[in-house]
Amino acid sequence: MDNANLALRILKIFVLFAAALFGFFVFLGNILDYDSNYQFVRHVLSMDTTFEGNNLMWRAIESSDMHTFAYWLLIIAECVFSILGFIGVCKMVKALKAPAKQFNRAKAFGYYTFIIGVTIWFIGFIVIGSEWFAMWQSSIWNGKQTAMDIVGVWCGFFVLFALRDGELED
Repeated sequence: MDNANLALRILKIFVLFAAALFGFFVFLGNILDYDSNYQFVRHVLSMDTTFEGNNLMWRAIESSDMHTFAYWLLIIAECVFSILGFIGVCKMVKALKAPAKQFNRAKAFGYYTFIIGVTIWFIGFIVIGSEWFAMWQSSIWNGKQTAMDIVGVWCGFFVLFALRDGELED
């Protein structure tokens, strides 16, 4: 294997590690600062800081049990995201100098990691939070732009991650 292929493999491992580390810190923050982050979920689902007279208020969820359920679902998803990412990093490191076919198989956990990441930050925060619960209307509890930025990073990481090794074409 030439140095360029080795460097590209190391870069793929690095972006997956960076994503997993980010997910771990988000997960850890939600556990260590539970109430602050719970309040975010509660306000978004309650839609209590959206525009006054909003015709979408029938979508609001005011049940604290549902807020807790949604928050724990998010925490679990972030935990799974980071665990799968770290497992993927370990598998890829083990296959670092293996033939391309074996290294590409080792990337499976990374693909799952990015699927979960897009599910959390695009479907969860942008589609459901921002559009269904009108989070974009809140000047206080609006995480849409942050989620957009994260999804942009995941897309860039994923495109790089999905590149096949050149030796497959030889």
